[in-house]
Amino acid sequence: MNSLKAVENSQSFVHLRNHSAYSLLEGALPVEKIIKLAADDNAPAIAITDSGNLFGALEFSEKAVKSSLQPITAVTLAVKLDDGTYAPSAASSQRNKCIPSIALFAQTTKGYENLMALVSQSFLDTPDDETPHIPLSALKKHTKGLIALSGGPGGPINKALYEEHSERAEQLFNILKSLFPNRFYIELQRHKLPEENKVENQLVKLAYDNDIPLVATNQNFYHKPEDYKAHDALICISQGTVVGADDRLRLTPEHYFKSSKEMIQLFEDLPEAIENTVLIAQRCSFRPHTRAPILPNFTGSTGKDALQAEADELTRIAEIGLKKRLDFHGPSDGFSEKDYFDRLAFELKIINDMQFPGYFLIVSDFIQWTKDQNIPVGPGRGSGAGSLVAYSLTITDLDPLRWGLLFERFLNPERVSMPDFDIDFCQDRREEVIKYVQNKYGFEQVAQIITFGKLQARAVLRDVGRVLQMPYGQVDRLCKLVPNTPGSAMTLPEAIAFEPKLREERDSEEIVAELLEIGQSLEGLYRHASTHAAGVVIGDRPLSQLVPLYRDPRSDMPVTQFNMKWVEPAGLVKFDFLGLKTLTVLETALKYLKQRNIEVDLAAIPIDDKPSYDLMARGQTIGVFQLESSGMRDMLRGLKPDRFEEIIPLV
Repeated sequence: MNSLKAVENSQSFVHLRNHSAYSLLEGALPVEKIIKLAADDNAPAIAITDSGNLFGALEFSEKAVKSSLQPITAVTLAVKLDDGTYAPSAASSQRNKCIPSIALFAQTTKGYENLMALVSQSFLDTPDDETPHIPLSALKKHTKGLIALSGGPGGPINKALYEEHSERAEQLFNILKSLFPNRFYIELQRHKLPEENKVENQLVKLAYDNDIPLVATNQNFYHKPEDYKAHDALICISQGTVVGADDRLRLTPEHYFKSSKEMIQLFEDLPEAIENTVLIAQRCSFRPHTRAPILPNFTGSTGKDALQAEADELTRIAEIGLKKRLDFHGPSDGFSEKDYFDRLAFELKIINDMQFPGYFLIVSDFIQWTKDQNIPVGPGRGSGAGSLVAYSLTITDLDPLRWGLLFERFLNPERVSMPDFDIDFCQDRREEVIKYVQNKYGFEQVAQIITFGKLQARAVLRDVGRVLQMPYGQVDRLCKLVPNTPGSAMTLPEAIAFEPKLREERDSEEIVAELLEIGQSLEGLYRHASTHAAGVVIGDRPLSQLVPLYRDPRSDMPVTQFNMKWVEPAGLVKFDFLGLKTLTVLETALKYLKQRNIEVDLAAIPIDDKPSYDLMARGQTIGVFQLESSGMRDMLRGLKPDRFEEIIPLV
């Protein structure tokens, strides 16, 4: 690796403790910003140690390499190295009340696997009312391939020394030293905090007396000292407090991304602590890579025969399914049965050549189960409706030859990408389908996908206004001056340039100027993590072996720590389980009709039903999927469609 060679030849400093924006409401540095700052400083390598998570691990790895930087995968992880009987005194600072944390760095593939296991366990096993953490018993099982740093002022050793529990500090030191033989470093930080100044000499002595190396780090949360005020507001948003509060967590203007030169000068009395940052970078030769798609084996065959068995099974059930469709509906006008089977063979060859038969079998299986349970499922939409194989497997209910739909829009060997069916389920019973998939493939092998909410223009003004203790009415008035057109919301800089009243308020009142300045600094940062509305991944092994996992308190199933954009490059295949209210409304309507002894089979309603088109021509389509907006109803009244071919271009 060229970047490793650069590290070997370097006499510089490597930042090991960067908190990206994935340290939610704590880090104010997007991944790209950290990489740019390191590249501009001619750093040979760079790490991110986000607080308790690996949300950005793969993204950071891929983007750092493209900037000719060696990425170092790490995490700041809360650990309980005792039975919980020890607690800081009441006089301790707010910072010292937190669960102690250490920094863990992946040296090898095994180290990364252990990192994922630890981080996943911290979320999945910690009760909702506690900060995600790991107990000593878990740490003992997952130390191979990991380098540990003592954690700075937030670490267990520092905390014990600061509380003047020297015997306890030595006990914790011995625990970590034994868990990470020749892979444990005493971490020194100099942010001008009392927690650092009071204990540094004791830490240095502890390291020298026990022949444990020192390492110099700076916890970087923002770019430059001028960003401190905005970052302090971010911390207040996170803590649910206000800037003027006395007893709250505070960082310092020193928690910015210092240059190598600044760090070398800061630790000029301990040059070995600087040199060891480079040594750690040399020792961490691993980085997360993207993977080819991984799917569970649907047929149960193993080895080289597995893919062929899936291809044979897909061919078998697709041919049977197409025969049933043709027996029931007959070929579309202008086509023969041979045309259908020729198209089927063409699609099957592409699917099997691209090694995707398992995907179709998995989707077909849970769609068939859904229909067997009388759970309403949509007829199919999106490019997947162009597949005759999908139609034959009852994944979709639209004849692609009848409507001239192209398979190549869905799957094309010249543009290799995973197939992706948009599947709609009754909103009230969608969870039943997901439970079926969990039961079939294993609860450890199925997860939903994380998504991140951002501090958008209006939201960031409300948050910052609250922590600055501005009157609610004033903040609300300012927020309403920010245009908020759905689908094209303005950023704060755009809104200020566009709206003269915002500029007038800014220029006439200092607190408004401060609000807008801080708001622009924080806009776009991640605010919270939640669960994607539709995405589900299914793996061939426990997912924590492939990606780190997270637990959303509002969901009872695991969630991947990589978002929709990065979970597929990590090797997991996404399936969309969309909850559609329209299907629930239709199901409810059928039940009410049945109470009146009126039986309706939706699938049997002809596509040329005149009363339906009369309703459309009058614009009476509220509740009709994709035709219910006021604009669509106006178009229907103008067009007055009387056949399905006129609805297609309308939508």
